[in-house]
Amino acid sequence: MPDGLTEEHIRHLHDEGYLMVPDVFTDAEIQPLRDEITDVIDGVARDLLVAGKISRTWEEEPFETRLTRVFSECDEILPPIVGRGGGGHSGPAFFKFITNVRLLGCIESIVGPEIIGSAVYRIRPKMPSYERGAVPWHQDSGYFSPHCDGNLIVTCWIPLVDATPENGCLHVLPRAHKSGVARHFTHGPSGFLVIKDEDLPVGEQPVVVPVPAGGVLFMTNLTPHRSSLHTKDVVRWAVDVRYQSADVPNNIGKSPNDYSAERPTHEIACYPPEADFVLQSPAQPERVVDSWQVFHEIRQRFENDRPPGPQRGWVPADTAQAPTSQ
Repeated sequence: MPDGLTEEHIRHLHDEGYLMVPDVFTDAEIQPLRDEITDVIDGVARDLLVAGKISRTWEEEPFETRLTRVFSECDEILPPIVGRGGGGHSGPAFFKFITNVRLLGCIESIVGPEIIGSAVYRIRPKMPSYERGAVPWHQDSGYFSPHCDGNLIVTCWIPLVDATPENGCLHVLPRAHKSGVARHFTHGPSGFLVIKDEDLPVGEQPVVVPVPAGGVLFMTNLTPHRSSLHTKDVVRWAVDVRYQSADVPNNIGKSPNDYSAERPTHEIACYPPEADFVLQSPAQPERVVDSWQVFHEIRQRFENDRPPGPQRGWVPADTAQAPTSQ
């Protein structure tokens, strides 16, 4: 795996729109991020206990269940982890995780040696019966600027625990990425964008994609995917992070104040509200973000002064039904 993906892997990704590789990370490489998230939960839980908002910190609970216990008493446990509208936690272990050498080797196989960390990443704790844990059918491009529709932005969906049909692994619609960007609606289930069933490409059947801890589900930005509710008493922890070639529009080296909708489109990032960052560049190695401190500073620069999000003209959904399980 250090040498990246095989030709067969890459062919599958381009033909089907997705690829699951089960052994990108070792458990020892995942554990520091689990520990870092646990430390965040512990610190916030202790503050909530002092404030009288929870009855206990639930520190005896394992990683897979502790968040659910605290959340059942106070939902203020979530924002320090998932953020308030984007990004979320960006600690040292998280940075080491998303710059893992085998992961970047896989990405180089897809986009080439000049690798940009795309602005949008998320930490997703999917708790049992948690409404916002169910994400309806959508394409990542539905959230991006339309001038990037022809570019490849690779989504890496990486569970920190085994992701199974029972605890809410993803469903993908194979080969549908070849049909371009489908019509999306705003105000879908839990406020997400949604592609209605009648707007999904005809003839393709959804595929449920279990991913073991240590595995990665690679998808294109045009691949429709969703996640349904689950009731199993575990938190299906996952990270999704995106990568792109340096040829794709980005906001490297820019501040929020540099944004203008009047700029040429090649100077406007695919997702302007958050910061892109250089992770590999043989051509310009001095631009590479090689430390957590620099990564964190770049991300924080956009935290309190966000440019507006892409305007695609999506209209509100007139009905919003929760996605169903397979």
